[in-house]
Amino acid sequence: MRHMMCRSSQGPKKKTSDLLFQLLLIGDSGVGKTCVLFPFPDDAFNTTFISTIGIDFKIKTVELQGKKIKLQIGDPAGQERFHTITTSYYRGAMGTVLVYDITNGKSFENISKWLRNIDGHANEDVERMLLGHKCDMDDKRLVPKGKGEQIAREHGIRFFETSAKANINIEKAFLTLPEDILRKTPVKEPNSENVDISSGGGVTGWKSKCC
Repeated sequence: MRHMMCRSSQGPKKKTSDLLFQLLLIGDSGVGKTCVLFPFPDDAFNTTFISTIGIDFKIKTVELQGKKIKLQIGDPAGQERFHTITTSYYRGAMGTVLVYDITNGKSFENISKWLRNIDGHANEDVERMLLGHKCDMDDKRLVPKGKGEQIAREHGIRFFETSAKANINIEKAFLTLPEDILRKTPVKEPNSENVDISSGGGVTGWKSKCC
């Protein structure tokens, strides 16, 4: 009798979102990729953090065009020695956010390298966006805004200057990218076959099935 009562209490799982969009943050180590995630998913800016090792995920559910969309935002390491780990995550991404630091000229120069990595590893139809981060530090700026706008035009991608500390354009950027994906990509509803992480769990991979 007790066993039957337990079975009868298990109802269908409540649907928390209509669609799943997998996004990937890309850029040099130290440009502020980890901080970019804080204001949007958690509405808080953390001034102290440890450089990411491997990949970290944040989850945020947004509503666009009457649909609840779960954003699974991956933050991989930017150091060269970790590239063999993180390149496997490019293929699963539906959107990529390239980030450079406006106070670091080298991080901007490396955007071309990151764009080549996307071309070599990501799906052909992946949406791309460029962020010039730390725009609150204009007194230390080394990369003019016009340079970011120029490379964005050349590659046909959107561009924003952002600041996690001052919360400038963070939400706008992370709403614009899924809007672009929603307009052009027919996406299946999230299910157990293409989602293997949760807001409270660890990460074993971008998808449950390899290759």
